[in-house]
Amino acid sequence: MTDRAIIDWPAWTDSPPGRYVLDWEQTQLDRVVSDVFGYHALQLGLPQLDALRENRMPCRGLVLDAASGASAPYAFPRQVSGANGFGSGKVGPQGLSAGLPAGLPAPAGRSAVWCDLLDLPFEAQSVDLIVMPHTLEFTSDPHRLLREAERVLMPEGQLIILGFNSLSLWGARQSVGKVTGRPFVPSAVDLIAFTRLKDWIKLLGFDLERGRFGCYRPPLGSEQWLSRYQFMEAAGDRWWPIFGATYMIKAIKRVRGMRLVGPLKVKKPVLAAGLAPAATPNTRNHTQ
Repeated sequence: MTDRAIIDWPAWTDSPPGRYVLDWEQTQLDRVVSDVFGYHALQLGLPQLDALRENRMPCRGLVLDAASGASAPYAFPRQVSGANGFGSGKVGPQGLSAGLPAGLPAPAGRSAVWCDLLDLPFEAQSVDLIVMPHTLEFTSDPHRLLREAERVLMPEGQLIILGFNSLSLWGARQSVGKVTGRPFVPSAVDLIAFTRLKDWIKLLGFDLERGRFGCYRPPLGSEQWLSRYQFMEAAGDRWWPIFGATYMIKAIKRVRGMRLVGPLKVKKPVLAAGLAPAATPNTRNHTQ
């Protein structure tokens, strides 16, 4: 990960296109997470976005990585250990209820956990909801991060992923900008196409429940010019929905297993009925 990616992301979220994207994503997340129930919910990265604001689970946590560009504006303490139990080995999400060290950027009613996102310090099958806002674009190994999310999610747990769409005007400008050394959106790795991400989550046993695109305005850096293209929001939803600048995927973890049917009962073969004459001869008619 380059220093440029770490520096650009906090400044970009305060820019007109950054606020435009975060406003759309916050609206979508508020609508989606409000009807997801359980006990433990986690947001991985991007503290500028309160992904669990409308969720009503009792234990909600913000998991941050010191190597992630999305966490750059905050001081990086060492990995949480000791009382919270995150120093070594795997623990349950109940550690999120512990008190916060001073200065950690967790919203009210939530706890922050500092760890390596590629090695989450949570027990297998212990989390009901995981939200990853642009997290895959800042990790060095997106496949491993998805496997970690699949490991800690409970059966029927839900995974929500947000990212920039490479098959869009924003993706085209990002590709040109990376060649010229002036990328439009911050990202440590190449943007991940929506179709590729669907294949990844299906290989891990997830079922895609919902997918949505948004932010159809051109990649412009001025608030004035973005406002002039506001009409493209409704037109994009109707005519070119797959070319939105951002996407949101909601997937459910499925665990398929054997079905016990008990001992196999052996059925006795059914014998075919024998043939019988239609009528029996009368002996009195045959007497001589």
